[in-house]
Amino acid sequence: MTSDFANALSPLGVLPPAGPTCVHLPLGVTPQELARYAVGLANARGGTIVVGVDVVGDPHAERDAGELHPLMITHAIFELSGGRLTVNVQHHRLPGGARVLSVFVPQAPYVLAAPDGAVMAWDGAHLVPVQPGEGEPVADQDFTAVVPPDASLADLDPAEVGRLRLLGRRIEAANLPDLDFLRELGLLIPSGGALRPTLAAILLAGTDAALRAHLPQAEVCYFHHATNDVEFQFREDLRRPIPSLLLRLSELIQARNRFTPVQVGLFRVEVWDHDESVYREALLNALSHRDYTLRDVVHVHHYPDRLEIMNPGGLPGGITPGNILRHQPKRRNPLLAGVLARLGLVEQAGVGVDKMFSLMLRHGKEPPEYDNYPDAVTLTLHGSAFDSDFVRFVAKKQEELPQLSLDMLIVLSVLSREGEAPRAQLARALQLPEDRTPRLLRQMEELGLVVRAGVGRGIAYHLAPDVATALGQERQRRLSMAPQPEPPSRATLLGQTPALSTAPSSPAPSAAQPVVPVTSAPVSSTPGPSASEVRAIALALARERGRVKNADLREVCSLTNQQAWRVLRGLVDVGLLRRLGSGTRDAYYELGEGAGLRVEG
Repeated sequence: MTSDFANALSPLGVLPPAGPTCVHLPLGVTPQELARYAVGLANARGGTIVVGVDVVGDPHAERDAGELHPLMITHAIFELSGGRLTVNVQHHRLPGGARVLSVFVPQAPYVLAAPDGAVMAWDGAHLVPVQPGEGEPVADQDFTAVVPPDASLADLDPAEVGRLRLLGRRIEAANLPDLDFLRELGLLIPSGGALRPTLAAILLAGTDAALRAHLPQAEVCYFHHATNDVEFQFREDLRRPIPSLLLRLSELIQARNRFTPVQVGLFRVEVWDHDESVYREALLNALSHRDYTLRDVVHVHHYPDRLEIMNPGGLPGGITPGNILRHQPKRRNPLLAGVLARLGLVEQAGVGVDKMFSLMLRHGKEPPEYDNYPDAVTLTLHGSAFDSDFVRFVAKKQEELPQLSLDMLIVLSVLSREGEAPRAQLARALQLPEDRTPRLLRQMEELGLVVRAGVGRGIAYHLAPDVATALGQERQRRLSMAPQPEPPSRATLLGQTPALSTAPSSPAPSAAQPVVPVTSAPVSSTPGPSASEVRAIALALARERGRVKNADLREVCSLTNQQAWRVLRGLVDVGLLRRLGSGTRDAYYELGEGAGLRVEG
């Protein structure tokens, strides 16, 4: 093999010999066979596959690797790895005109198995089967720390490097020259006699060409929906370095963002549909903790009442929506996440999930909602609806109680929505074992925030009278100005009525008494059923019709979409209903296993 061939193959003038990180395959290899070697190399250390080396220098060769189309290779590898292995395939023309094919294969962050369950690995000379428990552990490998063998300093955009330096101006490394600055951050690694960027460097400061070549999946699709329907009115696909990406996404969201002023004494609090600190933290988490080995992209759906961020790769091992507040943080991409932290992006957008919870609760909103799947996670930030009385109460209470913690906010939020809650329900909201909640609840009792009623397992917690008054002044005023609806009968609460009307029965109005259509009046201006009555109605609908949908509960009880969703989700959490179907439009609820054992009311 000549040095001219090496120089033609690699812009760095280095051709790795066959060995632990390089596989030489003959010209006649099929895409399916090549895919087996790619998966085996990924299960070992990663590296490069070179196809067509056997005809190099042969003056009688009539064929070369140009007949192998890159799409054939990537498709075969996609099929064999189940879409979990992303490679970079390129043709290289030799001085004599012939072409070879190079396939850059990253080290897999976990063991890849073929569809038949077989696990193969490259031992430096052959593909060998890997038995359970054998080989080096690869579950904790950092994909963003990989250095592509054909990457160079030309893959970095000087303007984006300058943006990184501006973000990190408070750290000592910001005073160093560009190359030393990037090396200090761990983004440039000496390799093959030259400095080369890691995938993290390309994610943070790469050119468009470099992102397309090495990380085509590093893309965000933004959708704006004028209504809560699945149809969108605007879409923008973004493939940029992460700092530039965050800036553009903030512009898109902020252009459609609104705020409501809430007067608190002499001051005014602006409650935005989506607080910038919250959605920046959510976007930063999506970009820094997503699984970059998957070929999928991040989706951001902006609805009138919520923001949904869909992220490739489920929550890291051990973390679930039910323990995300308490579980020790796990970083899927340590190098990328560490650099973002050093640059201060994390400080600007919040320091974690607990900050998102705290900010949303302080603004009288629902906490962030996570839905976890094996290969994806969706974060929903509910936006426009909020409790202004809760905002005022928290703003005033913080001056009296500096120790008003996130846990206390969670308890107050649950009780302000539900009226009362047993300790088990509060423990689920706090994401704590039930035996770890008494101390917090006793402290809140001593501070005059909650009161306890009942004995034994019948103990439930309520807001303290003065807190309930502060949080319900506006609602109590509305109730005092409007006729009270008849409470449902016991038969209705037990779901035994043959049919449900869309409004409570009432005497015929007199001539001096105007008719108020209950089904069309907004919830905010006309009192409706209590929380316990709405839960009973939802269960009755499920019994009578076999299922209940969000739209059914909205129509019967004059609720908003978010209020109906909250009731149905609460019934699912306690086992009285179970959710079926998918999406927001097709989801419906049937009676759960616990519906025959207890009645909410």
